[in-house]
Amino acid sequence: MKNPSEFLTFAIVIAKEAGKIQMEYFGKITAFKKKSTNIDLVTNADIESEKYIINQITRKYPNHSILAEESGDTFNESEYLWVIDPLDGTTNFTHNLPIFSVSIGLVKKKIGTVCAVVFNPSADKCFYAEYKKGSFLNNKPIKCTSNNTLSDSLLVTGFPYLHDIKYDLSFEIFKEFYDKTRGLRRLGSASLDLCFVAMGRFDGYYEFGLKPWDICAGSLIATEAGAKVTDWDNSKLPFDGSRIIATNGYIHSKMTDILSKEKYKKIFK
Repeated sequence: MKNPSEFLTFAIVIAKEAGKIQMEYFGKITAFKKKSTNIDLVTNADIESEKYIINQITRKYPNHSILAEESGDTFNESEYLWVIDPLDGTTNFTHNLPIFSVSIGLVKKKIGTVCAVVFNPSADKCFYAEYKKGSFLNNKPIKCTSNNTLSDSLLVTGFPYLHDIKYDLSFEIFKEFYDKTRGLRRLGSASLDLCFVAMGRFDGYYEFGLKPWDICAGSLIATEAGAKVTDWDNSKLPFDGSRIIATNGYIHSKMTDILSKEKYKKIFK
């Protein structure tokens, strides 16, 4: 990217440093805590990574607001909000599966996400984007696929932690897409799912029940790579992560036609 902003340069540096912290723990995790469920985990790698990122932001931009997965939020009188997932894919991480990332997004009032970095330290893959400047992977521009049929598409998704009626509906949706596509994958890291749509590994991605830090950075990276990113009914993407669909654009309406069916409306409540 030519002339990256100060924000992006800074975000890339701290994401990579946080990735180093993760790799110091990777393969050595012997203890972790459970949060909402048996599969919602947090490790010292999450905590130390987030602590480092927050310390760096507050030192360089003391007036900026911060929303982070493990620490909650710090809201100041600023037009800028940093949205942080210090370790997206903690379950993978604890099982030594190298599909996890650091996710850092910067939101500006009245515009939305303007800067984004998703770094997978185990593969040394750094995805990044700025508003209206395109998306990149390790300094090379990336683009979505141009496939225009579901039957030729490979999709990716995720499943919620809570096993309620929405959980059951998620498998009905999964089966419906599975019957209409080349297949679905469940990798366990929403930020990387979005980046893989951006780089053309997947044609589309959908999920519900997420949080802002899961989708903030990845959604900009996907959008700047040519993806269409919306709510399930094709309306504006909810900031809270309650529902998201990201596609190459060509199969978007085909997917939203399914996701917005009346029988899946309970997911919208």
